[in-house]
Amino acid sequence: MRLRLGPMKITFCCTDTKAEPWLQGLAAALPGADISVWQPGAPQADYAVVWAPPQQFMDEQPALKALFNIGAGVDALLKLRLPPKALVVRLDDAGMAVQMAEYVCHAVIRHFREFDGYEADTQAGRWGYRKPRLRSDYPIGVMGLGVLGERVAKALALFDFPINGWSRSPKAIDGVRGFAGADQFNDFLAASRVLVNLLPLTPDTTNVINKGTLARLQPGAYVINVARGAHLVDEDLVAAIDSGHVAGATLDVFRTEPLPAGHAFWTHPRITVTPHTSARTLRDESIAQIARKMVALERGEAVAGIVNPARGY
Repeated sequence: MRLRLGPMKITFCCTDTKAEPWLQGLAAALPGADISVWQPGAPQADYAVVWAPPQQFMDEQPALKALFNIGAGVDALLKLRLPPKALVVRLDDAGMAVQMAEYVCHAVIRHFREFDGYEADTQAGRWGYRKPRLRSDYPIGVMGLGVLGERVAKALALFDFPINGWSRSPKAIDGVRGFAGADQFNDFLAASRVLVNLLPLTPDTTNVINKGTLARLQPGAYVINVARGAHLVDEDLVAAIDSGHVAGATLDVFRTEPLPAGHAFWTHPRITVTPHTSARTLRDESIAQIARKMVALERGEAVAGIVNPARGY
């Protein structure tokens, strides 16, 4: 899709991202726009497409109208001093929600159906069965009911698990028992045996999965973290698993990435590790969405996905 608009300057500043396909896609979607990769000392731009930009970029671009983040999480971006008038705009979905739903459903079903145990049996040459588990014994709690969290909760509900959802403010989703706010957080945990974390990372949610949180989950709990590594206190999870209260975990995000050699998560027999791959940015879908929003902003129209820096999402 090609969108027409007047002269506009766009700068691209994305760490560890191949620029050329993005530049080509943006140029095709926004003919007439001046699009280039940011370099120190570059001219002032109107809009920026960013991922993990340096503070120098922000300092040299004080007149930016908006920053478009190409990942779902904006926590790292909000730690920087931002241009004074720039909106921060996150991707609404761009193909990430279905990927996240796939990942979480796979992790839940792998644990519930004990496929890890069958894999161990196969490797040992054993032919055996396990007693079927009841879905009613495995209520799933989804923390964070934004675009990704809502899609995950709805996908899990299709497998007839009881689904609980917790969010900062009340949210009604068909098939999901809702909990909201600090007053209902402990009740949410007590009602859940599987905990799926999809919260944004803010000062209030840092270290939210800790010794106390894990202790309030139902015995034999299972933890799936696909949000940010800083949500989880690593040593508290290991201790909870070793105590037997938590049965295991699937972790896709970590405090330090790549996960350092020698970290306990690498070798723990009840922890599954993946390399931050639960939901990857799909370039073509993202470019189309960013282009539409730039055109809308130029026209003075409202766009979805504007971040409230005070809330952190």
